[in-house]
Amino acid sequence: MTEMARTPSLLECCTAAVGLATGAVRPRRADERFLRSLTNAGLPTPRRTVRVTALPQTPRSVPTAIIVEGVYTPRHVTNALTTFVVEHPDATFLLDPSVCVDVEQRALAQLPTVLRALVRPPSSTLPTTTALRREPSLPTPDFALPTHAHWDHVCGLLDLPGLPVHLHRTEHQWIGTGAVPPAGGVRDALLDRPIVEYELDGPPVLTFTRSHDLFGDGSVVLVDLAGHTPGSIGVLAHTARGWVLLAGDAAWHTEQVDRIRQKASFPGNFVDNDRDEAFKALHRLHVARHFATIVPTHDHAASEHLRPRGAAHDEAVDRQRL
Repeated sequence: MTEMARTPSLLECCTAAVGLATGAVRPRRADERFLRSLTNAGLPTPRRTVRVTALPQTPRSVPTAIIVEGVYTPRHVTNALTTFVVEHPDATFLLDPSVCVDVEQRALAQLPTVLRALVRPPSSTLPTTTALRREPSLPTPDFALPTHAHWDHVCGLLDLPGLPVHLHRTEHQWIGTGAVPPAGGVRDALLDRPIVEYELDGPPVLTFTRSHDLFGDGSVVLVDLAGHTPGSIGVLAHTARGWVLLAGDAAWHTEQVDRIRQKASFPGNFVDNDRDEAFKALHRLHVARHFATIVPTHDHAASEHLRPRGAAHDEAVDRQRL
């Protein structure tokens, strides 16, 4: 049964508007004390490598100041609802299956009006299943692994019935608790399918306090990036070209990581479950970027080196549409 996500109150909307104006002229500063307190626990010792592919997707131009608080140059950055395919010798999985067919009716209609217009993707956005068909050389996925349970990281599952989902236990409890889903969340995509819960029960990795070795060989390690949602994770993958950290929505763009800048209050106040923890996660990514290539799910340019070579023509067509 379709359930509407929680609608922000008038007070929350007013607070976000005031925060947007304040942050535009005086953005939140990095916490230098917290930054100095971070220790590097080091990288795993991998026994195998994986291949990470960013599926083709239509990009769109969005104001930089919305994505990176207080930053106006360049005036716009490129955003996309990217899904990744991770190929491990033992299994292939979809990371953040982002868009379903008829997304307007099947996912966006469940969101609060204040968010719906802001997050609506371009009409030419590719459903996850369409993007997969464009890359027939990729193996059929064995399961999906969302970095978190917001609509644009799980609704592609609606076109993949029965596909198992690996989900952080904390995230599963968060999205399923309460009479209605949290803002930005949808539940339909997770219904009537196998859910494999996992815990971040492993040791610290890089600047992250908890981890989970997905295959037990150090090649794919899930790390704690709580803040955007209570159970948000990043996926640290050992590829032939080095370590890649797929950061979900802990950052929407690498500029946030480089500058340690949070999302603007509108829409950040509505989509970040805990703004303080989300800000700390940016500090952790800022230090970790020296040891792994950070790729936020929505940063179209950051995922460029992970796209199939055959997608170059499609990229040129997409840019002409912008």
